[in-house]
This record gives sequence, C-alpha cells and structure tokens, in this order.
Amino acid sequence: MKSLIQAVTDKILSGETINFAEAIKMINIAENDEIALEALYEGANIIREDFMGKKVDLCAIINGKSGKCSENCRFCAQSAHYDTKIDNHGFLEYEEILKRALDMEDQGVVRFSIVTSGKGIHNEDELKKLGEIYWQLKKDTNLKLCASHGIISYEQAVYLRKVGVTTYHHNLETSRWFFPRICTTHTYDERVNTIKNVQKASLDVCCGGIIGMGETLEDRISMAFEMKELGVKSVPINILTPIKGTPLQDKQILSPFEILKTMAVFRYILPDAHIRYAGGRMALESHQIKGFKAGINAALVGNYLTTSGSNIEEDKKMIKAAGLEL
Repeated sequence: MKSLIQAVTDKILSGETINFAEAIKMINIAENDEIALEALYEGANIIREDFMGKKVDLCAIINGKSGKCSENCRFCAQSAHYDTKIDNHGFLEYEEILKRALDMEDQGVVRFSIVTSGKGIHNEDELKKLGEIYWQLKKDTNLKLCASHGIISYEQAVYLRKVGVTTYHHNLETSRWFFPRICTTHTYDERVNTIKNVQKASLDVCCGGIIGMGETLEDRISMAFEMKELGVKSVPINILTPIKGTPLQDKQILSPFEILKTMAVFRYILPDAHIRYAGGRMALESHQIKGFKAGINAALVGNYLTTSGSNIEEDKKMIKAAGLEL
C-alpha cells in the first residue's frame, strides 16, 4: 500500500490525476495499518503544500433563518418533518447579523455567510430582503460575503452577485446513488443544477457533504469525483452529529482515523481545492491538528447552525502549531 500511495502522490505532483480504483484502495486502508495511514497523511500534506501553499482559509456562518424547512433531509435538525426541539425563528434583524459579522472579522475570519433554512428563496420579497442585507454588509465590513439559501435559479444567483455575494454554498451532501436514502423531497439533480446556475452567474462555489450517514466508502469517493467534475474549489467536509428526533439520531459517530483518511483521500482527488473542516469535526477530539497535517487547509470556525463549534483562538493556535499560516 505504501508503494501505491507514493506512486499516486508522484503522479498528482506531476500534473496527472488519481483514478477511482486508486482512490478506493486508499480509502480502504485499515485503521490499524499505521504505516499506510501515515504515508497517506504525509502524501496529502505534500500535495496540499504543492498546490495550495501554507495559508489556511477561515470562514464563519450565522443562522439567518432557522427551522420549519419543508425538506426531509434525514440528518437535519431544521426539517419540519422531525421533532428536534430547536429554536425556530424568522429572518434575524440586520443589527444582529452585523454584530456577528464584525465579531468574526475582528477574530481573523475572512469569509462570512448567512445561511437560511428552507428549500430555496421563496419569493421576490425574500430575495430583496437578502439583497438589502448583503449590500449593507458589503459597506459595513471588509469580509468576503458568502450565501447559503438552498436551491436557487440562475437569475437569483445573478442578483446575489450584484449585491455583493462572492461565493455560494450548496452541498451535494453525499453520492448520487445514496442521496435518495437521505432526502426524497427534492432530487440530486436539483442540487447539481443549483451549482451550475451559480457558476454560470460567475459566483464561486463552496460545495461539500456529510460523512457518517451510513454511506459506503464508494459513495464518499463518488461524491468527491462529482465535485471534481463540477470544478468545485471549496469543499467543506461535515461529520454527522446525530441529532435527537431525526431518523439518523442513532448513527454511530465515525472514528477519528476514518475521518482523517477520508479527508486525506479528498485531497488526492481535489488537489487544488480548499478542503475545509466543517460541522462535526469535534469528533476528531485531540486529532484535529492531524487534519491540518493531512491535507486540510480551510476551516469553518465558531458555532454552526444548530450545534456548537470551535473556539477560534484555539483553532488559530492549532493551525500555527501545524506549521501553517493565517
């Protein structure tokens, strides 16, 4: 296995790409094969440095509208289909959004996203309200503005770009084949079409997924290759946090080593993308720093949508301890 890892690493550094069969072999490394795992982490780290350098990209989000979502995504606390006892609220006031944005900016975050629950932007009034918020944030901060509002049209994407949004976030969540076991109220192609609409509107795309929902290792690799085909350059990897009341509430949380090797293989498949720590990374416990030495070069920091996140100052210390830069 170590010789395969070295051969694939050399191939990628020379400008070639990993193939599906190679990726499958690498993600199937046993957790007790410490020699092969270390070789995988080291190779991913070398690829990250060669393609992306040492700088780590930090972003933060705010839950701009919470709960009562019409969709039945089986992992999600905000779905109206499940009783999860979360705090539902409509659009936050601008002052609260600005306060959070300025706090994140003061702590060294460069990207800031408003995330709203729901299948998409429901009507023109909602789109206009979002536009006014982004336009004002553009004036009041120096942050790069991102947006996450579900399935949107090309015209909506164009409008968001005009009011100051630079990146749109929309996850694939999992592979095309596993997706119907996670959500049945919209299709995988609707998600893919949103990404294409956003790209057509000249917005950057942030597109990742969730691991640990019961998918196979082949599903994870298929998702990564789909992202590669779509030209995605920012890939947040979430680890499922089982939430009481959702159909996935009893799923066992992935082990740190399975998380790390998945992220490392994503680096092999997507050598020139930001591979981003996202929700659920607390499952890594003391191994979080290892991710920054195994291909990770971006992080969602602070709290998430309905779960607690990281301490930003501790994250910054960890990044520097890993030999990377902010």
